[in-house]
Amino acid sequence: MKYRNAAKVLPEKLILEIQKYIQGETLYIPKLEADYKNWGSLSGGRRLLDQRNERIRDAFHSGISIEWLAKEYFLSADTIKKIVYSHKK
Repeated sequence: MKYRNAAKVLPEKLILEIQKYIQGETLYIPKLEADYKNWGSLSGGRRLLDQRNERIRDAFHSGISIEWLAKEYFLSADTIKKIVYSHKK
């Protein structure tokens, strides 16, 4: 997180208003929700997990057991169950 001096980026009237609530402390101002990126959207990690989960679902629906999938993908049986019984498709 980058530190910025409020006096250099905000109008004086706004600084005076903020000082009614907080002075001399670091204040975090969050991004607008619209500016947030979903986890993995930039790195491609989310896409890779979605593809893996789709392969797991397809294998399960083809008759492969949960135990075999857990060993094959190095996941717990509970995690495999969450993937195969979720409503994503």
